[in-house]
Amino acid sequence: MEKNIYRFLVLWLTIFISYTQIRAQDFTIVSSTLKTCIVYDAAGSPTDSFTAHLLAKDIEQVTGYLPKIYTDISLASGNAIIIGNYKSALIASICTNKYAKHKTLAGQWECYLTKAISNPVKNISNALLIIGSDARGTAYGVFSVSEKIGVSPWYWWADVPVIKKQELTVNGSEFISSPPSVKYRGIFLNDEDWGLQPWAAKTFEPETGDIGPKTYARIFELLLRLKANLIWPAMHPCTKAFYSYEQNKKVAADYSIIVGSSHAEPMLRNNVGEWNSKTMGDFNYITNQQTVYKYWEDRIKESRINDVIYTLGMRGVHDSGIEGVKNAKEAVPLVSRIIDDQRKLLSKYINPKVNSIPQAFTAYKEVLEVYDNGLKIPDDVTLVWPDDNYGYIQRLNNESEKKRTGGSGIYYHASYWGRPHDYLWLSSTHPALIREEMMKAYDNRSNKLWVLNVGDIKPLEYNTTLFLDMAYDIKTFADSRYCYEHCKNWHGNIFGKSYADTIGSLMWEYYQLAFERRPEFMGWSQTEPTTRTTLTAYNHFYYGDEAQQRIDKYNNLEKQVKALQGQIDKTHQDAFYELVYYPVTGASLMNKKFVYRDKAFLYSRQNRLSARDYAALSKKVYDSIVAETAYFNNTLAGGKWKNMMSMKPRNLPVFDTALIITSPIDRLTKWNIAPEGYFQKDSTTKEQNKVSLPVFNCYTHKKYFTDIFLCDSITINWKATVSEPWIKLSVTEGTLLPESGKTDLRIWVDIDWLKVPQKEKITGQIIFEAAGKKMPLEVTALNYTNSLNTYNGAIEDNGYISLYATSFTRKKDKLPSQWILYPGLGHTGNTLLAQLDLPIPITGASAIKEEAASVEYNFYTFTAGAPVINIYSLPTHPLNTNFSMRYAIQLNDGPLQFLDFKTVGRSEEWKQNVLNNQVVKTAVLPFIKPGMQTLKIYVVDPGVLLDRITISLGGLQPAFGVIPETKMMR
Repeated sequence: MEKNIYRFLVLWLTIFISYTQIRAQDFTIVSSTLKTCIVYDAAGSPTDSFTAHLLAKDIEQVTGYLPKIYTDISLASGNAIIIGNYKSALIASICTNKYAKHKTLAGQWECYLTKAISNPVKNISNALLIIGSDARGTAYGVFSVSEKIGVSPWYWWADVPVIKKQELTVNGSEFISSPPSVKYRGIFLNDEDWGLQPWAAKTFEPETGDIGPKTYARIFELLLRLKANLIWPAMHPCTKAFYSYEQNKKVAADYSIIVGSSHAEPMLRNNVGEWNSKTMGDFNYITNQQTVYKYWEDRIKESRINDVIYTLGMRGVHDSGIEGVKNAKEAVPLVSRIIDDQRKLLSKYINPKVNSIPQAFTAYKEVLEVYDNGLKIPDDVTLVWPDDNYGYIQRLNNESEKKRTGGSGIYYHASYWGRPHDYLWLSSTHPALIREEMMKAYDNRSNKLWVLNVGDIKPLEYNTTLFLDMAYDIKTFADSRYCYEHCKNWHGNIFGKSYADTIGSLMWEYYQLAFERRPEFMGWSQTEPTTRTTLTAYNHFYYGDEAQQRIDKYNNLEKQVKALQGQIDKTHQDAFYELVYYPVTGASLMNKKFVYRDKAFLYSRQNRLSARDYAALSKKVYDSIVAETAYFNNTLAGGKWKNMMSMKPRNLPVFDTALIITSPIDRLTKWNIAPEGYFQKDSTTKEQNKVSLPVFNCYTHKKYFTDIFLCDSITINWKATVSEPWIKLSVTEGTLLPESGKTDLRIWVDIDWLKVPQKEKITGQIIFEAAGKKMPLEVTALNYTNSLNTYNGAIEDNGYISLYATSFTRKKDKLPSQWILYPGLGHTGNTLLAQLDLPIPITGASAIKEEAASVEYNFYTFTAGAPVINIYSLPTHPLNTNFSMRYAIQLNDGPLQFLDFKTVGRSEEWKQNVLNNQVVKTAVLPFIKPGMQTLKIYVVDPGVLLDRITISLGGLQPAFGVIPETKMMR
């Protein structure tokens, strides 16, 4: 009995101590009896003051209580949040003999410590310490508390509300952050002409009439909340240069934001706005060196107040090649001399130890060619590798570049103005692509500096967050599957965890559809030079009408967002509109505008009365884009974002109403049918023509459609009968009316295979009757007698095979060569990544067969011939100059064929690759007889991302989207 009592007391005491310890870790900010104050060191960084006051406002947003703020701790009492640098006098006075862990921050880059302690000084009951290794580290610690209490980094820029609470407590357990994964992390404000600049100039900061200090203060706060540290300021002609406003540089200093400049702006000079050729002469270092030199010298003197990364080198004024030389090779000695002179200026005015000054050299466009021609960059200068403007990094380090003390970094686009086409309107870069390319860069040690071109900031809120979250803590993204979780969690944190799955999957599908074709590219037009819009490449007559399937997917997204809009709390409506509703609806409407235009044209060729309906629908959805954008600018958030959203950046043709050209309708025909696979006018208007559906295959179990439609403004009652019991129809009778949406009907035809006789080829008919006329439609089914009961894989269907890269039969890795499954990326939703951890590729057919990894695909054919294979991959670029973009293919035991999709410059091939987010390489395979075949694809170069494969034996039809797999169905 006594032992039991003893055990009970021990257990109770253990629980009590554990509970007390847990509770001791909690820190109360606001309760019914307690109100916390904030203390920071007045002698510390100005950033401490700004963040202390912002934290107080955050607490007020949540609780309604605005904490008092002190710089003298003797005036504070009760609970206090104490903010400061680890070596400040304030923190030293608190931590002496109480808590010395803060000393571990010494020498760290942008780290922070948070910890609740009791009775640090006599008048403070409990303190929440927020201690930074430097000013930004402290700020990150402060804003980590803001996020804990429910204030999103996007509370202002995306109107994300906070959940109101009467009492507020945070966990005060000790936390010490790790240094950021990437040292310099930030954004480039670019192409601001249609959003950020007019909004700032006319709405938010009219007193400046520009993107000025008030706007930059908001931007810099956002950067700190996102744990970023770098800005490349806006630099288009519509915006005055950052240093034109004296207050701008002070705001950057106050927020501890590092100021850099883009690839086109050496030495922090915005040439477009600051170089006046009339008064200063040519921007030419050969003929006008003294003026150019002084131009740079003046800016270096002026920028000394700021933390700065200086961009070295020289280009033309308007993002163009350097003046005074004929080619890249001739530019090498000139650029080398320029860099030497620039570094002498830095040594003179900033620090005699020039290698301690942050400097960058961006190998963008023609500058990469200059670098490749032998330009030597000082070892301490950071090499910045750009993407190709469409999300695919052009180059990464070779083995010697990995060893440079200055390291390397990435300039990446999520918004772009230029050829072959802009994408400035909506956020359309797939998160999985960002993750894949930036993880590849990090693994390549391109981790010193990451900059994202965000255009106007809005509507790139999520892409910006993803990019900067990766830059801050890459470890969580090591598993590619986490990218989807990140998307889901981000939306769940904003709109509530109950909506995380729904909104996360919805937005993932939005990005997936944009990956297939960005909304801005739906006109199939180009720019520089600008061309007119044309018909899309989507097929309306094969593969179940892939054009309509795209519209169906967007309709489903629209249906979901409109349902969610009715469910989301009123306080979240503005954020929902900005982050979900407008981008999804805008993309959907843009797609419909062009697909409906296509149907109006194509259906008029088929003599369909519905052509007029689709023409009207195309115009209607354009009007809806106008209306939604007007709401964004004039009504949303009480007009806060007036002038921010443009639905027609640069007034490119894609943003206009779609030009609709239709053929006259022959009304004498009255009505007709259009089965899948028929689209020529003459094929469906002449009754004597024999029409049929694609052949049904007992192994693939596909179904096909036929449309019945009016050619005249009449009402008809129709019916359809089948000649064989194995033919199934989704609808067998109905009425067509001369009203919008009722002039045609799609009927799906399927086969009941249990009723089909065991016969290799059997035919039947569907007879359509209406208004005294009959139309026969032939149906053919292949019910093969040869048994393939043991086979499970791809199979020929109507003269082609379609399979996804990840649907391999076998995968043979030969380390370090391997094909890696990459989930979440690609047109099919998953890809295979060629991994090759070697400084040079494996070459030679015999070596490839022996040493390279391969994937094998079994497929079964019924047609003899020489197949034509199309292999689809993502348009990635060679890892470095040691590699290309090759892989090798082999059919059965035939010879190896090497395919290479490396592109040079802005070739037409590259343009189509980035517009389509895919590369198609075609080859003719050796002659085959019917039966089982095996295709092998070998790793040759790293970074190849295989997406899908089609093999034609004469029956493959054009398609833009993914053709469904022709797989054996049981």
